[in-house]
Amino acid sequence: MNYENKASLGRGIKTGFCACLLLSCIVLVPPLLCAEDEFSFDLEEIEKKALQMRGYLEFRGEHMDINQGSVFTNLNLSDPDISTMDLIFGSIQLDGSYEQGISSLNWLLKAAAQQDTLGWSDMTDVYSAYLSVKPDPSVTLALGKQSYKWGKGYAWNPVGFINRPKDPNNPEEALEGYVTAETDFIKSYQTALQTAALTLAVLPVWEGINEDFGESNNVNVAAKLYLLYMDTDIDLILLTGNSRSNRFGLDFSTNLAPNFEIHGEAAYIPELEKVVLLEDNSSAVEQGAAFSTLLGIRYLSENDITSIVEYYYNGGGYSEDEMSRFYQLAETGLVQDPALGSTLLDKAREMSLKGYGRPQPGRQYLYSKFTQKEPFDILYFTPGITALVNLEDQSYSISPEGVYSGLTNWEFRLRFSLINGGKYTEYGEKVNSNKLELRVRYFF
Repeated sequence: MNYENKASLGRGIKTGFCACLLLSCIVLVPPLLCAEDEFSFDLEEIEKKALQMRGYLEFRGEHMDINQGSVFTNLNLSDPDISTMDLIFGSIQLDGSYEQGISSLNWLLKAAAQQDTLGWSDMTDVYSAYLSVKPDPSVTLALGKQSYKWGKGYAWNPVGFINRPKDPNNPEEALEGYVTAETDFIKSYQTALQTAALTLAVLPVWEGINEDFGESNNVNVAAKLYLLYMDTDIDLILLTGNSRSNRFGLDFSTNLAPNFEIHGEAAYIPELEKVVLLEDNSSAVEQGAAFSTLLGIRYLSENDITSIVEYYYNGGGYSEDEMSRFYQLAETGLVQDPALGSTLLDKAREMSLKGYGRPQPGRQYLYSKFTQKEPFDILYFTPGITALVNLEDQSYSISPEGVYSGLTNWEFRLRFSLINGGKYTEYGEKVNSNKLELRVRYFF
């Protein structure tokens, strides 16, 4: 739950949570027929079915210690004296497709409900729903709501111009898409350039359609040219239109050794608009070029330790001094007299919504994740640790975890997150100082 983006929160503690989710699962057991040295089976059992359905049910419980006195605690919690916060969350995600001839209908649906110390909330959303037609093996047409994951980065994608932003703590989670009309062309070659593919996506922003993408009453075009050249994946990416400023990107991924992959991204925005807080506590819109980069590695060792390390420079982010100015504004508002203090706090809340309160608002970050499969021969158990560091202010979060999947279709994850930083730092001013989380998922 991102408490920093809440506009208002109710007072008091509400207890109790009651949720009931319908669980259905069809189990197919293919028959084995044996007759005198002969083995026979029904071909229909291994044929791909037209209707494919999968998904999961999730239960999650969290306990958080509140970072009392921090900037975002005072800005976003109606009762900043709360010392702890508990949360119970339940959700269902359905992922499916139906194929008929050259056409397929694809969807991803999600519903969730949450009870925490501050109240109750729920949501139901269509993450994706689109029709895909393949008139030729080299051509695909699609229309509807699609989720895009352009870019090679694991935690961030600076070239993901039509992506929803990832949560670096859970970068593999499904993301909501945008309504687009898309065309894919692919071509193979018997040369050093083995494959070339062009994706064109038209993304309109109208009333009720993609309104959160940018300025309304505009049609935007995104293009991605994929090249497989001598075992190196390369993407050239472009976004043009009036909802957002023009953007240009390049990414690559290649293996330096069988178990050692390196990847990177570079994005250039000639005219990026950014709302900044000035020294007199007024705000202004700055416009200028922004260059963002990401460089990462993924390595699998002989003892099954997977290491992912990424450096991210966010050219459109705020400097350490700009973030510190925002924190000082909010703190000054708290100690001033009620009339003046209220005005400054309102200004701080406004600036938080316009950029200062978004996840990873700074400029330089380091992400690392290490997991080991079944250490000490403990079957179905995968421990790991994730670290996320703001390199400019030296604040960080560290999250050790353990995942167990020894029960068929079940997954259990226990994670503890320690968040630490000094005064006027990103992680030092967050709402919570640490968090204990238990997540249980049943896949069907």
